[in-house]
Amino acid sequence: MNHLQISNEDYIKFKPLLFSIGYRMLGSVAEAEDLVQDTFLKAYQINDSQIDNKKSYLCKIMTNRCLDVLKSARYKREQYVGPWNPEPLFLENVAHFGPSEVLIQKEGLSIAYLRMMEHLTPDERATLLLREIFHFSYLEISHIIEKKEENCRKMVSRAKQKISHIKGESLNYEKNKAIIDRFIQAFQTHNTNVILELLSDKVTLYSDGGGKVKAAIRPIESPSHVLAFLYGISKKTDTDFYFEIKNVNAQPAIIIYLNDKLHSIISFYICNQTINEIYLTMNPEKFPT
Repeated sequence: MNHLQISNEDYIKFKPLLFSIGYRMLGSVAEAEDLVQDTFLKAYQINDSQIDNKKSYLCKIMTNRCLDVLKSARYKREQYVGPWNPEPLFLENVAHFGPSEVLIQKEGLSIAYLRMMEHLTPDERATLLLREIFHFSYLEISHIIEKKEENCRKMVSRAKQKISHIKGESLNYEKNKAIIDRFIQAFQTHNTNVILELLSDKVTLYSDGGGKVKAAIRPIESPSHVLAFLYGISKKTDTDFYFEIKNVNAQPAIIIYLNDKLHSIISFYICNQTINEIYLTMNPEKFPT
């Protein structure tokens, strides 16, 4: 049997695309990287006479491996302690993939978008990403997930409706950074008026400790409760800490260090120049190694 020929050039060319699909599907860097390797190994075992398009076939293997993981992970997610946030993606840590517009494009990469994907079924998630982010045709999607083309169209439509409120998200890095800078300054000076200007009336904070560290086990809602929670944390924090703004998921995020170790990552969902949601990730298993 002749195996599918995957050259080093193919590996370099398709690896960023496969990782990008995997990360957006699963919200986990480690799982996405593992599945990229599994995909290439699986592809090598295929009879090359069956394949006309390497890219489509590799995407099919990757997507279906992700679907398997998502469907088996339902129970694990239900047992997760407290809110679940996607694993923050430090783009500098995936530089070994090389420059790739597919990997670093902002669309569908923010923590807010990835968190909203949790409201979708695995198949809805796959069809929406393949169509809206990676611009596959419905015919290609039907071949990838082995569903009828008409069903794929319906799934994309349903998925769009379920996460329609995320459409107004600002992806302008500099403008968002300016808002976060104002928020930090106002927080440090206890300027409540400015903070309330920046926070939505329905702002919600999701604190992800995963049972590994102490964190709020339920979402915190309303400006007053969110502020009280954040001020409470800051009062308990050791003086030996510092923070910086870094590019996480193609958006500015606050990275907090305690005793020279990464302590937490704060990401934001900003819409109409207002902070609508705050994602506080404290689970050390979600930090880059």
